[in-house]
Amino acid sequence: MSKPIEIRNPRTGKYDYVIVPPPEKLLVQQCNRLRRSQQSWFDLGLAGRIDALLELKDTIYSTRDKLTEALVIDTGRLSSSKFEVESFLSSIEKWCRLGSKLLQDTEKGTSQPFINLQQTAVPYSLVGIISPWNFPLLLSTINLIPALLAGCAVIVKPSELTPRFMAPLMNAINNIPKLRDILTFIEGNGKTGATLIDNVDLVCFTGNIETGQQVAIAAASRFIPAYLELGGKDPAIVLESADIELATSALLWGSTNNSGQSCHAIERIYVAKAIFEDFYHKLVGKAHKLNLAYPTLESGEIGPIISEKQAAIINEHLEDAVDKGATIHCGGEVEEINGGWWCHPTVMTEVNHDMKVMNEETFGPIMPIMPFSTVEEAIELANDTYYGLSAAVFSESLDEALEIARQIDAGAICINDAGLTNMIPEAEVNTFKFSGLGASRMGASGLTRFMRKKAFLIKTDDNYNSWWFNQ
Repeated sequence: MSKPIEIRNPRTGKYDYVIVPPPEKLLVQQCNRLRRSQQSWFDLGLAGRIDALLELKDTIYSTRDKLTEALVIDTGRLSSSKFEVESFLSSIEKWCRLGSKLLQDTEKGTSQPFINLQQTAVPYSLVGIISPWNFPLLLSTINLIPALLAGCAVIVKPSELTPRFMAPLMNAINNIPKLRDILTFIEGNGKTGATLIDNVDLVCFTGNIETGQQVAIAAASRFIPAYLELGGKDPAIVLESADIELATSALLWGSTNNSGQSCHAIERIYVAKAIFEDFYHKLVGKAHKLNLAYPTLESGEIGPIISEKQAAIINEHLEDAVDKGATIHCGGEVEEINGGWWCHPTVMTEVNHDMKVMNEETFGPIMPIMPFSTVEEAIELANDTYYGLSAAVFSESLDEALEIARQIDAGAICINDAGLTNMIPEAEVNTFKFSGLGASRMGASGLTRFMRKKAFLIKTDDNYNSWWFNQ
């Protein structure tokens, strides 16, 4: 019998929810059941799968308040929870609209005049998704919808820190006969995830580097694809010509959205010396205007730190920076308020790359700012990391900004804005360095990566002496 896991409420600190991971034998049986049902799902054809997904959208829409309420308890924040639900619904619409364009068989001639090529693709039977706690619904479904559309069966293990949203979501799924046999969410921890990888045909993982490396090794040992997104330490470069008003507003949002609990959050800001003083003073002034979402959800913009472990990491980074000479201009600590962990937006100067806050993922509303003298120095500092997820560049000149962006080792670079990566689903993005592995979950590959291409090479003439030995 699996041991129950108590779940902490991020606003109150109370353990008010319990999950029970499935025994290994039961999980294996679930995977086998889903895989057996996958062929029937694929045989529905694209139109049939689209109908089922649109039915799911309608069902979720009619009960979205319950799903939002569960997410609010999971994460302790309101606006981002509403955003997750709306993004989920729009994702279904988007992929259903694109599916007919991306999943068509083709036929054409080849370099050999007597051979025609028919190209098709078949889905992986069972996709396993392991998702994190910072955006529980969004990051557990960002891969789910295209995988289902491709014809795969799907099993999802969200983070054990934020499992409450699963109940209303599974209620909706179970009301749709075509979906309930090929899609399920399971409760569990890291051990559950490890068992899952051993019983699926493709795995999508979003999380930290250390766990991602273990996932990659486990997948490689079974020769199954692993698509990994493993976090970031995203830099921003603000040139002397930049609009300071725009840059400070964009970077404040890019650093503190969801309390900085986003792999695409800006975590390092490099500013030209000529505007450094004006920039950080203006950023501090704007940061002071953001309030904690306490005592009510509507009291402010900054929600609680969801993970108690992450709260300790943020404090560790802040203390390390201060010990090494950093100056804090606002915020500066993670504090406990009635059981929850909270952090005011924090602006820091006198920072350097010997500090953890400049080279390790902080995952909080922290804005360390460092001046630079030359563009070459700024690029070197931005690339001085083992992460390569996304970045931002601010400049009056688009040409100059793009020239710098081309030299940054990251998959997505915002120009005169920040934090746009997951908001622009058309942008196909590959991560650099240790920020991930595999085809993009954005753009067309977000769908096509769930299928294996097959080619039919068809001889079209009756010539027995086309090219083989004369026999």
